[in-house]
Amino acid sequence: MIRIVTTMGDLELELHPEQAPKTVENFLKYVADGHYANTIFHRVIPGFMIQGGGFAPNFLELPTMRPIVNEAGNGLSNRRGTVAMARTDEIHSATCQFFINLADNTFLDHQDDTPAGFGYCVFATVTTGMAVADAIAQVPTGVRGPHEDVPLQPIVIKTITGDPA
Repeated sequence: MIRIVTTMGDLELELHPEQAPKTVENFLKYVADGHYANTIFHRVIPGFMIQGGGFAPNFLELPTMRPIVNEAGNGLSNRRGTVAMARTDEIHSATCQFFINLADNTFLDHQDDTPAGFGYCVFATVTTGMAVADAIAQVPTGVRGPHEDVPLQPIVIKTITGDPA
């Protein structure tokens, strides 16, 4: 189990290394390195998802490892309570940022091998704490620089820890 400790409560995740081995390995490297300590949920959209793991509370973007191969075609679906890797328009651009699906977002699943259809790799499921994710989604948001849907008061990820087994 992986535990995400936030300023609004805790969440626990079950990882899916069988379906997303490279993604899980990547996530666990960031966890082991302490990368996620004192990062924020920087994008919060009610009824859609909450995204975090890449910025400090002062909105400084943190350094990352190399992008990983997108394993979105692994058979897991972006359903409520699943956790997926965020990426840019580049298919294989995910590094450290992840998002928790607040609804069934199957339009984010792998459809085809084009940039628009490749999808977002699900690699974990929230087993405890979806009420925390839902509460995070209800905080007031605004614009900060080029970023929209930013919580007006930072929602800090204090730590992410756990046993990868």
